[in-house]
Amino acid sequence: LFSDLTSDDSQESTSNNDGIDVSSNPNLYEVRLPRALGIEWGTDLSFSFVYVRAIEPGSAADYSGVVSVGDQICQIRAVPTGESQEPPEPLNVVGAPFDNVMGIFAGIESEVKEVDLMFFRGTKDELIAACKENDSSSTSTTENDEMITITVIEKGENSSKVTKRIRAAKGVNVRQCLTDEGINVYQSFTRWTNCKGKQLCGTCIVDISEGSINTNRKSMDEASTLRENPESYRLSCVTFAYGDITVETFPPIGKAQWTR
Repeated sequence: LFSDLTSDDSQESTSNNDGIDVSSNPNLYEVRLPRALGIEWGTDLSFSFVYVRAIEPGSAADYSGVVSVGDQICQIRAVPTGESQEPPEPLNVVGAPFDNVMGIFAGIESEVKEVDLMFFRGTKDELIAACKENDSSSTSTTENDEMITITVIEKGENSSKVTKRIRAAKGVNVRQCLTDEGINVYQSFTRWTNCKGKQLCGTCIVDISEGSINTNRKSMDEASTLRENPESYRLSCVTFAYGDITVETFPPIGKAQWTR
């Protein structure tokens, strides 16, 4: 799904030559909308592959007659306000984490009045299949695109640190990945008394020091368990990585953490 974009003078958006080729799949379409879209976005439990969950009646998206509930967002491009301005590159968001996509919308400059959006009409699985069908690269490249790097900083005795890099599939559970590599995520005696990843003991705490945006959101239960700790602290048993992250084991924890 990566190539040049086509354009026309209708309500569908115009685009520069760096982006997804809208003609590469019949389910792809483009539309230019005012910045106030009137779209409620959703995602599945992976917190990636953002789609149109609902459309506000009477909104720009509703009046477009093009956007439908269930359509997958694939590309975002801010429309420059003046003819002399250089058009920004379109941002491919196929499979991107929900927070990344919302961050792109929030980061659009205030003077921008319109955005060009590209959607895929179909399910997440159909979009993934379409991407694979249009991928002209080798099988090995496709496989590499499905892999991420987890950099683990293990803290040992005397404040020593050992760095290890692990290649894993997108969506991997952090606790499972680390324990499979023989890396301990539990402090003290909980190494032997933990709940084995069932989110019952709250002791598999790690620090996602880099790349936290590439993980799933905290649930209310996890946030409550870790409420007295830094925002980057996670329970590794319920943390899933969808992009490169850096994990530090044995982060400092207050006494209150052990009195839950």
